[in-house]
Amino acid sequence: MQDHTIDNKQRQIEITTDDLPLHCPMPSMQLWNSHPRVYLPIENTGEALCPYCGTRYTLKGGAVAGHH
Repeated sequence: MQDHTIDNKQRQIEITTDDLPLHCPMPSMQLWNSHPRVYLPIENTGEALCPYCGTRYTLKGGAVAGHH
């Protein structure tokens, strides 16, 4: 993740394994337009879609080996 603040309206975010477990909103998102925290399973597929805000997360390098 980059160190700058992310506007929740940004719909595509690439994360790394350092960001796992993935939850939305992420700590770098602005608080004024956030929703309840929800954990998103991304390890198996390399992609996750937030049911609240529609942000699509992709895992850099794809699915994590060893997860099923």
